[in-house]
Amino acid sequence: MDYGKLAKEILELVGGKGNVKSVVHCITRLRFKLKDESKANTEALNNLDGVVTVRQSGGQYQVVIGNHVPDVYKAVVSEGGFDSASPVDEDEEKGSIFNRFIDMIAGIFTPILGVLAASGMIKGFNALFVELGWMDNTGGTYQILNATGDALFYFLPILLGYTAMKKFGGTPFLGIVIAMALVYPALVAVPAAGEPLYMLFAGTMFESPVYIEFLGIPVILMTYSMSVIPIIIAAIFAAKVEKFLAKVTPAMVKMFVVPMFTLIVIVPLTFIVIGPIATWASQLLGQGTVLIYDLSPVIAGAIVGGFWLVFVMFGLHWGLVPIGMNNLATIGNMPILSMMFAHSFALAAAILAVFIRTKNQKTKSLSMPAFISALFGVTEPALYGIALPLKKPFIFTIISSAIGGGILGYFGTTAWILGGMGIFQFPSFIHPEEGLNTAFTGSIVAVVVSSILAFVLTYFFGGFGKEQTEETPNNKVIKSEEIVSPIKGHIISLSEVSDQVFASESVGKGIAILPTEGKVFAPVNGVVTTLFKTKHAIGITSENGGEILIHVGFDTVQLDGEHFTSHIKQGDVIKVGDLLLDFDIEMIKEAGYEVITPIIITNYGNYTNLVTTTAKDVNVKENLVTLLGESVSDVIPVDQ
Repeated sequence: MDYGKLAKEILELVGGKGNVKSVVHCITRLRFKLKDESKANTEALNNLDGVVTVRQSGGQYQVVIGNHVPDVYKAVVSEGGFDSASPVDEDEEKGSIFNRFIDMIAGIFTPILGVLAASGMIKGFNALFVELGWMDNTGGTYQILNATGDALFYFLPILLGYTAMKKFGGTPFLGIVIAMALVYPALVAVPAAGEPLYMLFAGTMFESPVYIEFLGIPVILMTYSMSVIPIIIAAIFAAKVEKFLAKVTPAMVKMFVVPMFTLIVIVPLTFIVIGPIATWASQLLGQGTVLIYDLSPVIAGAIVGGFWLVFVMFGLHWGLVPIGMNNLATIGNMPILSMMFAHSFALAAAILAVFIRTKNQKTKSLSMPAFISALFGVTEPALYGIALPLKKPFIFTIISSAIGGGILGYFGTTAWILGGMGIFQFPSFIHPEEGLNTAFTGSIVAVVVSSILAFVLTYFFGGFGKEQTEETPNNKVIKSEEIVSPIKGHIISLSEVSDQVFASESVGKGIAILPTEGKVFAPVNGVVTTLFKTKHAIGITSENGGEILIHVGFDTVQLDGEHFTSHIKQGDVIKVGDLLLDFDIEMIKEAGYEVITPIIITNYGNYTNLVTTTAKDVNVKENLVTLLGESVSDVIPVDQ
């Protein structure tokens, strides 16, 4: 795959480099923050080779790539000239508080996700090898591997200090130094070196010993290794202090004065105020989630397990990540995040059933790599490529995952480390003292039950009958049909238009018309599947399965609907010749935009051939495009 070409096309379709505020990636997705999401061509991206699907959630424009996302991300960063994990421009931040929170958590944790999982896997396998008797936990091999896996978690605030400061627009190395101060060995050792000077908040739930003071102010020393919330809050304040100092400090001394005073302000402030309050809040959050879990582990497991794939679809799973990390730091394990464990195996089993039963070669070719990815915890290819388009495998996966989550709750299965995903997550359930206990057995039972259930339901009730022998991803038999012209005007070859996205046929194949009349009529009998809010583009699915995009002009999205009048709404059933849209040709031209209108068949790959008219001019309802299906002789004429 040419990642450079794909990156260029993606950037064009998200509205250009100038429309990108930031871009990061997780295991399968490019996560864009766009200045104006309406400028992105979601439909074109969904049909772009190399893109699985597009999701808009949590204030992010998410382009799902699959396993190749790190390579595509590098190409996007290179092509766009971006700084990896670019900070969000606070002046342009939009959206609800919840969306901002999801975006913040994703931006902070995604850069370290890979090494975080890797460290957890090393710790998990180290514990497994000891439990199996392959290694002595007093030996040098164990100690070195344990240090390798444990180092990231012990010094986690340092990594989060870097990513959080970068996310909030501060200098990342300042975040590192603040975090280093929090885990500085000499300060960590102070409580063990002597008696406290006095007790603060004596007699309350916040009673704390005071060992040292800063300028006469009592300092409550907390344990910040493995902590999450204190350093993130400290980074928020640090970024603001640094920006303020940068504005008021003379340029000749800014290089060292700004970081010096930022540290002098933030480090003591963190030890005296931010750290203790954030730590107490972390402890309350940890105990609160455990209380909810303890009320009914089975119900909690069924809810988390059943809805996890839905959370992933909308990016909402990031809201649970800090809870899991915080639980690990405050109570030593992660009961809530553990409840979703069975979902990837249930999905893999459903996809395996699809692979065995389907006779559609395209679906079959996609199923096996998606099945393998799901086993290793990477679910997006299976979710977006197979389960959602076929619907029933998705429903059966949710049911099976909910039952698996309930089983995990019943057995009290919980992760003691943040390990890998999929099959690599098993070692994280090994109890640090009890080893392979009943709770660990519960993880195996949950996976087996949910996998068998998902496989059986999909295999027998997935709808794999005669009707699917020649199915398309939309489950419709593609027949040949005729598309008539929706517009009166002059014919232009698609390769000759100025917009390279259409000219390169990356959106689909078709033809273009220079309108002589500002009206758009229905070219087929079908349904309006997409009507852009700017009214400049209409997506139609014909009753025979053809998917047609009518795009009036280039960059006309920037008119925000001005000079366009819609006569239909999304979801309307239409007949050939129905008036869909009026547009003012002269006013659009005066605004500086072309009115050349491409008529694109976005699912042209489902046909054996596509034939366009050879005429120079065309009237409404005259033949424009002929789509050839199973045979040339079965062309279905439109009702004119």
